[in-house]
Amino acid sequence: MFKEILREKEGYFLISHVIAMIFGLAGLLLVLPHPQFIASLPPIGQTAFRWSMMGGGVVYMILGWAAIAIYAYRQLSTFHWLAFMIPALGISLTSELLGTSTGFPFGAYHYLSGLGYKISGLVPFTIPLSWFYLGFSSYLVARVGLNKLAINSWLKDLGAIIFGALLLTSWDFVLDPAMSQTTVPFWLWDQPGEFFGMPYQNFAGWFGTGVVFMTVATIFWRLKPLNFDNIPLTIPAGVYIGNFGFAMIMSIGAGFYVPILLGILLGILPLIVFLWLANQGNTEEDNSSPETLASVSQ
Repeated sequence: MFKEILREKEGYFLISHVIAMIFGLAGLLLVLPHPQFIASLPPIGQTAFRWSMMGGGVVYMILGWAAIAIYAYRQLSTFHWLAFMIPALGISLTSELLGTSTGFPFGAYHYLSGLGYKISGLVPFTIPLSWFYLGFSSYLVARVGLNKLAINSWLKDLGAIIFGALLLTSWDFVLDPAMSQTTVPFWLWDQPGEFFGMPYQNFAGWFGTGVVFMTVATIFWRLKPLNFDNIPLTIPAGVYIGNFGFAMIMSIGAGFYVPILLGILLGILPLIVFLWLANQGNTEEDNSSPETLASVSQ
């Protein structure tokens, strides 16, 4: 009963997540570059704008986390949701704290304001949330797609880890350069690099961090094997595509087109392939199989 109540909520959170990103784009790309518009607002409008710029990033990231958390709990189980989320949050936070204090594994950088309370004064609490919801979406789409291939289950798990981390990193190809160089940046690079102001080390850090927490989650998931047949992917695919679109529009606004091309080649195209694979062989007989019904009822 409780899962049925949540059924519609995950869709509402996804839609709200996307709407919050659209408002964020409007503020960053249309309003902030034109201070005369802000100055023309009445006092209450200026106050509302300040609050939206201070909390907009926090809101859209919490909404993304909520959409995927509810989806994972409802479609998989409490165990599989937490067995992925806890390693994702813990390992990504550890990497971010190391990165902002030592420069490893991403390179030297620091966060500015706009993304919420900073853990240890270094990393906004919302950052691990985004690692979770983008990492989970990337991994699950790859794993469900690979499940349709006639290969060993260990190879399917390994492929999901590698391609999941690649999808996650491909999103960062597009997001990171623009978000660190927009009118009001959310983080700055203290170690400027060759890739549109970013060090290549950053991408190795992203891929490596994704591989580590996805590997840990995979080990836990193998303790209670899932039936990956016919798991609906609308929510995770929507989260990935929505966030990629946000990053792409930010990059277009900054005039960065090479990162977009790389993101499409290494992120969007593989995503499309995995979604196509996931839809192969989904028959009414498959939907009514005992294994499928057991996994859905968890």
